[in-house]
Amino acid sequence: MSTSLNELPRIGAPASRGLGAAGYTTLRQLAGVPRGDLAQLHGVGPKALDIIEAALNEHGLGLK
Repeated sequence: MSTSLNELPRIGAPASRGLGAAGYTTLRQLAGVPRGDLAQLHGVGPKALDIIEAALNEHGLGLK
């Protein structure tokens, strides 16, 4: 099942809050964002980044 570009994948509450606080509310907004920038956000760890990257890859997109 493909993740919608209009919502964030299931990455856990802390990571979702961290992304939301930084203004990221959809998967589409994360395409092309440097992985290191996201890793600096509160609550966004390696597992969340892997889930985000996999969801983006489903749409032919990715992180930098």
